[in-house]
Order: sequence, then C-alpha cells, then structure tokens
Amino acid sequence: MGRVDSKVVIVTGGARGMGAAFARTLAAEGAKVVITDVLAEAGQAVAAEIGDAARFFPLDVTDEAAWTEVVARTEAAFGPVSGLVNNAGIVHVDPIEKLSEADYRKVIDVNQVGVFLGMKAVIGSMRRAGVGSIVNISSTGGLIGYSNILGYVASKWAVRGMTKTAAQEFAADNVRVNSVHPGIVATEMVATSDRSANIAANQPISRPARPEELANLVLFLLSDDSSYSTGSEFVADGGFTSQ
Repeated sequence: MGRVDSKVVIVTGGARGMGAAFARTLAAEGAKVVITDVLAEAGQAVAAEIGDAARFFPLDVTDEAAWTEVVARTEAAFGPVSGLVNNAGIVHVDPIEKLSEADYRKVIDVNQVGVFLGMKAVIGSMRRAGVGSIVNISSTGGLIGYSNILGYVASKWAVRGMTKTAAQEFAADNVRVNSVHPGIVATEMVATSDRSANIAANQPISRPARPEELANLVLFLLSDDSSYSTGSEFVADGGFTSQ
C-alpha cells in the first residue's frame, strides 16, 4: 500500500520544479493528483507522464472563480479533495527604493492571496471527504529576511501566519494545515542565481536540495504519518537557518 492511497490532492505550480516532484511522488504513493499551473503545456506533460492517476487543469491562483472550477473538476474526476499543496509562487528582485507597487502587489497576489484562495476553495470539499491536509509552501524567507526580495519575504512570512490561523479554524473539520520552509532547491527559479549557489555552498549541508527531498516531506505531511501535526513549520534548508 502507498502512504497516500485514496487521497485526492491538488498541487498548484505543478508544471515543473518542486510542484512536479510533489505530483510524481504523491502519485507513486497512491494519490490521485490534480496538477494546476498557468504553464499548460508543461503541466499537461507531467500529467501525461504520470498517467491515469493525474489530471492537469489550468489555474491562475489569484482568480477565485478559477479555484471554484478546479475544485469542481477535481471532484468530478476523482471525488472530494483531501489534500492541497499551495506551491505556486513567484519572486521579483529589486531593492526597496526601486521596487514598484505593481511588482510588489503581483508577488503578494500570487504567493499570499493565492494561498488564501486555495484554502478557502478546498475546505468545503475536505468536509465532504471527512479529512484533509493542507501544505503551504513558504520558505526560509518566511523565517528570516533577505535583501532585494521584499515582496517575496513579506508573502512568505504571511503564509506562515495564515497557516497557523487556518490550522485553528479547520481543526474541527479534521483538516490539518502546516507550512514547509525550503532553503535553496535545485529548480528553474534558482538555477542561474549566483546568490543561491553561494548560500548553499556555505551552509552545513553544502548543496542545494533536490526537489525530491522536499517531495518526501510534503508526502509525510499529506499522509496519516503526520496525524498529530498541525499549525507547524517544517524547515528543510540544509541547516542554513541554524547558523
């Protein structure tokens, strides 16, 4: 038996990077997985690779009506939602004095408002399922500060707090909510960043994480193995924040 047999899980930002790794790992462990993204061609390719256990539905996480449609399509395909991974995220690099309001708001809309809309959209379906686990992907940027990415840091600190509030509100529905705080992960977002490479080289585990290593943590949080964990932060950063 797989660790998430019978679970129905929506993964946002699932077309590549960590999201694609989450989808593959969850499907391999028995879940039915709905991959969502604005990158339709890449998302469809991941779903096709996984096979019958996966579907791709396009989703702009900032659009509440689109969330409602994705949940409805998920229920039609696989049944009520029992897992959500709020993974979709973007970053904009600029010092504060050069950061435009539009660019700041864009990051907040995707990284923070998208998480809010996702949790709001799935809670009714999770009640119908009788159980649920929500995993919100934050960052070490939700634990400490980084220069030149104010919007990203603000959004990831917000996700940390939103997770705790949702954990309190949803507990009566048998729904757990936790946040994951990755450090440097070898994905497209950081592949060309000298800053990321320098951070990884100088932490106790002196390399970036593989997406599959984060996928195993997400698998744990969506499985019944983590049944006593809610409202908590799970850090996977190679020891960076221990320094």
